[in-house]
Amino acid sequence: MFNYDEIDFEVEKVSLYNPHRDGWSELPSDIGVGLRRKDNQQMLGIVSEDYFPVQYAEIVSGVEEALRKSGLDMTDADFTTDVHESGAKLELRAKFPAHEVTMPGDNSTIIPEFCFRTSHNRTWANNGMMGLWRNKCYNTLVNGDKLAYVYGRHTKNFNVDGFAAKVKAAGEYIGGDGIEKMRHWFDTPVTRDQAVALFTDTLAQRTDNVTGRKVANKVMLSNLMRIFDEENRHLHDRGNYAAKSYSRDGTLWSAYQAGTWWSSHPGDSSRGKKHNVKVTREDKVRKMVNSPAWRELEIAA
Repeated sequence: MFNYDEIDFEVEKVSLYNPHRDGWSELPSDIGVGLRRKDNQQMLGIVSEDYFPVQYAEIVSGVEEALRKSGLDMTDADFTTDVHESGAKLELRAKFPAHEVTMPGDNSTIIPEFCFRTSHNRTWANNGMMGLWRNKCYNTLVNGDKLAYVYGRHTKNFNVDGFAAKVKAAGEYIGGDGIEKMRHWFDTPVTRDQAVALFTDTLAQRTDNVTGRKVANKVMLSNLMRIFDEENRHLHDRGNYAAKSYSRDGTLWSAYQAGTWWSSHPGDSSRGKKHNVKVTREDKVRKMVNSPAWRELEIAA
């Protein structure tokens, strides 16, 4: 399934040394030890003395076994293997076009996708998600209900069967009533003012340092509303043929897509590494679709 050439290396723990005038002295292991690649001696991070490194090949093998046991249709499945920071972090993704779903209204397609992240430097624990991701712009974001999710530390007790059961349940959700929720979002009207209030309460919310009140991050809110307007124009109007005076009111679906586009295109962020920014933004979108503000709009329809 995944590309083992990308993870064709092992890691090991090594002692740390402190430079001083007379040479080098070994640091006590209870302070910490280094973690490095065996093949090129590249240091990947500092971990605790009792940290047990599990090799990527072993983790990926377990993930593949879980996917096989899930019962998902692997026909024409697409698997990608991405290594970050010289091997410190690993991200696996898989798309399952055999389970593709067509959305009403604009006939866009959603392909269920699996994402699994892990790391050697402890910044990412073993965590996997399975859900509905939009392939039109390759947003790579699981839907807000987290159809399947697993989280755990790097131990030999990675529960393959338990993970497989969760992924299987996600597949059943996708093939059953789960898509009805997204269809409901597509048909649920949201005014522009309601979208502003939604994003202010969720994705664009910040705390004012003077008053301590929750207010909108105006730059982020402006960006989200620009995307919201474009989603409405292309999904609910005539796209580029729509007049400039077109109605900018939209739906929950266009609000959701504004969030997913923002979360999966971290190039507009000036802080941090892009893959870290994307992880943080994806989590914020999941929280948005489970927030009281979102549920009020959902129920009002």
